[in-house]
Amino acid sequence: MKRYVLTGAPGAGKTALLRLMERRGYAVVEEAATDVIALAQAQGEGEPWNGPSFIDDVVTLQRLREHRARRLPDDVVLFDRSPICTWALCVFLGRAPPESLVEEMRRIERDRVYERRVFFIENLGHCAPTDARRITFEDSLRFEAIHAETYRRFGYDCMRIPPGDLEIRLQAVEGSLPAPTSPDRPAPDRPAAG
Repeated sequence: MKRYVLTGAPGAGKTALLRLMERRGYAVVEEAATDVIALAQAQGEGEPWNGPSFIDDVVTLQRLREHRARRLPDDVVLFDRSPICTWALCVFLGRAPPESLVEEMRRIERDRVYERRVFFIENLGHCAPTDARRITFEDSLRFEAIHAETYRRFGYDCMRIPPGDLEIRLQAVEGSLPAPTSPDRPAPDRPAAG
């Protein structure tokens, strides 16, 4: 199984791109931080990212989802972010990475969990706020730069996917991946590269 990460600035269009790739037959693993935030907010916590266990909760969910993904029959799995993004989040928030994240980073390096080429989805020139994403566009640019530096620091190669039409972005990512295959479903027809 090859595990590829899509990363980038908040609001860069990763989720839309992943939804389209999922429809094209790729297995997708959801982002953990957004779901941790959504659950905490549903339980009445307004800004869970300020809580002392937030990073630990994100790491726990990321690890759980990565372990579950190992049971998928697919040859290629796309991850919406990774623990490296969580490390970048710590840098952005000005927090020391907790021991759970340090240990997770050791594990993913030791076990070579993710492919070294990461799809870095560049910002769209704006950042729309949501309940889980309360960040200005200027801060999203700073966060984007921290992500790129963090991935480089840990030895990953960021393949930049520039802003643009969703189909063009899809072609850029899909053109760098093997066709999705699974014993449970055939690979979909893909347009010829051009």
